[in-house]
Amino acid sequence: MNHLYYKGYTGSIEYSKADSCFVGKVLGMTHDIILYEGNNIDELRADFEAGVESYFESCEEMGIAPRKPAVCLNVSIPPEVHE
Repeated sequence: MNHLYYKGYTGSIEYSKADSCFVGKVLGMTHDIILYEGNNIDELRADFEAGVESYFESCEEMGIAPRKPAVCLNVSIPPEVHE
């Protein structure tokens, strides 16, 4: 498992040696930051999902639509076009 997925959002999974726990952030968010942590993968997943839900609640309270994460698209093009 390299990423977490929840309601269209993708989260990273990293280990913080300094904090002795798993940490992550929602990927593709350019204006808003959603961070989460846990002592194991189950706790990390639960905090990730709670973070996304909290983001939805905050957006609702402010009367704004939640932003969707940016999508990266890798495209190969011929060298002639690249020039």
